[in-house]
Amino acid sequence: MSLVVKKFGGSSVATPEKIKAVAARVLQEKRPEDSVVVVVSAMGDTTDELISLAKAITGKHYGREMDMLLSTGEQVSIALLAMAFSELGQPAVSFTGFQAGIRTSAAYGKGRINNIEPQRVLTELEEGKIVVVAGFQGINACGDIVTLGRGGSDTTAVALAGAIKADVCEIFTDVEGIYSADPRIVVNAKKMQEVTYNEMLEMARLGALVMQPRSVEMGKHYHVPIHVRSTFTEKTGTIIREEYTMEEREFIIRGVTHDTNVVKIAVLGVPDRPGIAYKIFSALAEANIDVDMIVQSIRNADKNMNDIVFTVTKPDLAQAKEILETIARELNLLDVVIKDSVAKVSVVGAGMLGSPGIAATMFGALGDAGINIEVISTSEISISCLIDASQVREAVNAIHQRFFPE
Repeated sequence: MSLVVKKFGGSSVATPEKIKAVAARVLQEKRPEDSVVVVVSAMGDTTDELISLAKAITGKHYGREMDMLLSTGEQVSIALLAMAFSELGQPAVSFTGFQAGIRTSAAYGKGRINNIEPQRVLTELEEGKIVVVAGFQGINACGDIVTLGRGGSDTTAVALAGAIKADVCEIFTDVEGIYSADPRIVVNAKKMQEVTYNEMLEMARLGALVMQPRSVEMGKHYHVPIHVRSTFTEKTGTIIREEYTMEEREFIIRGVTHDTNVVKIAVLGVPDRPGIAYKIFSALAEANIDVDMIVQSIRNADKNMNDIVFTVTKPDLAQAKEILETIARELNLLDVVIKDSVAKVSVVGAGMLGSPGIAATMFGALGDAGINIEVISTSEISISCLIDASQVREAVNAIHQRFFPE
């Protein structure tokens, strides 16, 4: 007997025919004694279409009302999938995030799961039903719907798997697993059999769209193995777990990632005195704006002025720009300069600890390809470079070829 959580993304449930196919596949894989929870995203491009509807009404961002709007996409999917199971003779019930007991923070559009009270889910499973849960959503302390950000259905699935003590969480997607690079860009990208939580978390944070970073955090926290596999084949995918069980532990670099959803911001003429950097970054933090790749350089040593360069995501740009321009006026800073035609390329691998030459190899690959590096940042298991967005495909292929030669 197994307790399994299966998550299907928007492309997997994009049409009524695909919803029926998902129901059939779940029942084909389900043994009589198994208990199954299915988490689904909105159908196809529904979320984008809902965002377009909101933009047709207003250019402003109404966080609470946007979450009220966007959460409806998943409610359509869960109801239709529950009907599909019933048509095949399998009792099923659909739950919104609230009905499944998912409690979140108050940050609209960027909610974090604080707690799950899964009693109702467990009760329905004991009665032999498949429980279909809306991904991407929960409720805050005020009872308002809060969405979890792009890819949030992954987080719902893994967190729910942890809360009900599932044996595994299966993430079904349109690729066959996790690759050493995006297979749409690198034709000879290698599928991994296994990857550790820490490596996958870093890869997701740095642009590998196959998993949302917070979903990997949840897997690590609850010690839930995550199986990333294709909706359209029955092949084994990639297992995300604590440690390797196979020979893949020998790889120094696990993957090359890229992220085009970034913007470079330079705050010029920052006074070199205590508390100024705190004022800038605390204001951004209060607005729930994530900041990455921070570099401070000396602009004028005689006048004690610095420049601070960092990146934010494109959806946060308008709000970050407004905050920074206000601070610039208050502190009489020289300027706030924005460049949105940038991309981040990174290498990730726990094996780089104690392995000299990784940075040199990466920089050499970019240099040989004639690609300039604008900003560099590192962690214990990753190195990232900010480059011009027009060269991202060339950069990823050059770096991948250097670390994963044929």
